[in-house]
Amino acid sequence: MVDVDEKVSTGRGGRLRIPRSRGALGGLAVLLLGIWGALIPFVGPYFDFAYTPDEAWAWTSARGWLQVLPGVVAIVGGLLMLMSRNRLVASFGGWLAVAAGAWFVIGPFLAALLRLGDIGEPVATTDLKRALLQLTFFYGLGALILFFAASSLGRLSVRSTRDIAFAERVGADQRRVVEKEEVVPDGGAHTTTGRLHPTDIRHRPV
Repeated sequence: MVDVDEKVSTGRGGRLRIPRSRGALGGLAVLLLGIWGALIPFVGPYFDFAYTPDEAWAWTSARGWLQVLPGVVAIVGGLLMLMSRNRLVASFGGWLAVAAGAWFVIGPFLAALLRLGDIGEPVATTDLKRALLQLTFFYGLGALILFFAASSLGRLSVRSTRDIAFAERVGADQRRVVEKEEVVPDGGAHTTTGRLHPTDIRHRPV
């Protein structure tokens, strides 16, 4: 097995560069799920899909702690995974998403112990709808966020040949920019900072 780090000499900064597409799919999924988790308790009553109190935009401390908070954390994590080209930043977003997903799953069990408020009861007349509400508001939602976050973290932890090519391309572009900045006009001739042009050498008579 070949160590890919030996095949590129772009330094630590190069090893941290990744294509933005590396975490795009997972980041987008986490972002959308986070928006759903944060908003569904407030808009669900409009289409008879809610927990009590089944009133639109009704705020409770339990909703703030158990749905809005993890939803916002998932949104932030998804944006970092989606937009960042830095491996560490995208990975941090992935771990934020993991924390949000885990809290969606375990939060309802800890609400009474931590005195976070009453999460209410599913507004349902059948067991099927009750189960659907529990899954889409908490347990299934958290599991999906965990799945996409873990998948993205796995992709972000592997340095592929595509990452190497991307880092080399970015490094080459940066070197070209630096070289252009170092070359300055001097009477129609171009000289590089720190280097003597052959025509600039003068011999003093002895």
